[in-house]
Formats: sequence, C-alpha cells, structure tokens
Amino acid sequence: MKKTIVIGAIIALVCLTGLSSAHFTMVFPSDSEDTVWEVTPEDYIAELGDTKTLYMMWGHPYEHISFDMSNVPEVTITKPDGTVEILTPEEIMLESMDEEGNMGTFLSYKASFTVDQYGDTIVGVKYEDVDEDMIDYTKAVIHCGEEMWFGWDSMVGQETEINPYMRPYGMEEGFVFAGQALYEGEPLAGADVEIEIYHDLEAGIEIVEQAEELYPYDAPMVFTRVTKSNADGEFMYTLDEPGIWFVGATMEPEEGQPVRGVFIVPVIEEFPAEETEVVAAEEPEAETETEEGPSTPGFESVFAVAGLIAALFIAGRKL
Repeated sequence: MKKTIVIGAIIALVCLTGLSSAHFTMVFPSDSEDTVWEVTPEDYIAELGDTKTLYMMWGHPYEHISFDMSNVPEVTITKPDGTVEILTPEEIMLESMDEEGNMGTFLSYKASFTVDQYGDTIVGVKYEDVDEDMIDYTKAVIHCGEEMWFGWDSMVGQETEINPYMRPYGMEEGFVFAGQALYEGEPLAGADVEIEIYHDLEAGIEIVEQAEELYPYDAPMVFTRVTKSNADGEFMYTLDEPGIWFVGATMEPEEGQPVRGVFIVPVIEEFPAEETEVVAAEEPEAETETEEGPSTPGFESVFAVAGLIAALFIAGRKL
C-alpha cells in the first residue's frame, strides 16, 4: 500500500511539472544487486584482498530515476602503481523507477576486480548514450589502507577529465570540493560544472515533493546545481550534505557530441557529530551544579573525619 501511494505521488509530480535533472553514469560499489541502491561512502573503502563489484547505471541520481543503458560501458582501473587493468562488464537488470514513476527493471552493467595494492585505485568508466547523444566519462576512487593516501589525484587520460584538488575520501558534509576541468589535457575554461547528490527511492520521491511545494516555479533548480570553471578550468563547490555526489564538467563542441567528465565524491557526516559536542559541553555544567548544591556532602564528610582524628589525639594524650 505504501509503495502504491509513493509511486502515485511521483507520477503526479512528474506529469504536472515535467521535473528532470542531469543524467549521470552512477558507479556504485556493492556486495549484491539487492543492496546496490543503498550505497554509502564506506562502500568506496576496501581492505587488501577484497573483491569489489562495481554497478553501473544511467539515470538521474537526485530523483532516483533510471534509464536503460544504450551501450556497453568501457571500464578500467588504474592501480596505485599506475598499472591499468581493463574490466569486462556483465549485463544485468536492476529494479528502479522510470521518469513517469513506474517501477521496472533497467539494463545496467557490473564488473569486478580484486584490490591487490594499498593506496587509491581509480575506476574509469566511458559510456556513450544514444538518447542523450553524449559521451560520459566517470571517475571514482576506491581507497585501501590506513594513511595510504596516494593515487587519488591520478589522471587516467579521459577526453574530458576532472583533476581533483581535494582528496575525495574523508570529505565531511560542508567541505568545499575544488578541482580542474580538462579537455584533451588542457584547461576547460568557462564550462558548465553540474553538481548533484544521489537519493534512494523513498528519499528521492520525498525531496522532489518538497521541492515542488517550495519552488513551484522551478523545482529542478535545486536538483542539479551549476557553477562555471574559470579561465584555468578551475572550480569549487560546497558539498553540504552527506552522501554520494556527482561533479561533472562538459565540453560543448560546435559540432559533434558533448563530452563530459564526472568525478564521484563520497561525503561523510560531520565529525565529530554535533550531538556528541553538545553532550560533552553539558557534562561539566552538571558536575558543577552537583558540587554547588545546598547539601555539599563533601564538606560535611571532611569535618567529621577531622573531628574524629582530634578526639583520638586528645584521648591518646590523657593515656
């Protein structure tokens, strides 16, 4: 019953407003197809020897809308020592929701590899979508090892590529992500840089409904945020929520297909958590109140002990 109500709500919203956001190649590590949509920042962390399975889907991350992938993606990993391995994608069908609010299964892909080096492995995915008539390059980082912070800024030779200035793990909500957009190795100046966060199904439906109520004149403006790269291709943006973020810069040629480079940034919750800070701040006050209370049992005990010692001393002298 709950799913029926939820789906009905999203159908109404889409039909009335035609809501949409940017298409992205979602690259989510997961242990199984059943949990792929429950992706968290921790899924981009690995232990040495782990097998990581990467799921690749095409759609709107913010609204949790999916489309069939029209071509097989090209998938590579670049290991911390620079070794490049080509992965073979496997076709799968994943359950999700289409842009009209209908649940169904969508053509997607997965590929697996073994994490056999400490440091950062770069996952590179090239996908060409027929309907959108664009080429999409996506990078994600799989981190392995305590303080093994190397390899995350490796360039992998994508036609349009994001060079991250900020290490993409350990990023807390509210941190600024900065980087440089490059096209064929040169700074991509004045490019649109799209920024979008992923939501699971229920959260996506709820947030779309809220946006439509608050901003009926242009709800999608809060789905996909946009900034511009400067003359050196540089840009920055504050990632203000925990979750999986997509940051993409697009080369718009005078002729031919647009070519976009996307970097995935997993953002963790604020650390330490705000609630922990509040509790820690309140504890000393509670202790102070106890010490300054009207009964002050501590002082009574001291006087009682002192009196007992004095009595024993006097008695001893008389003996």
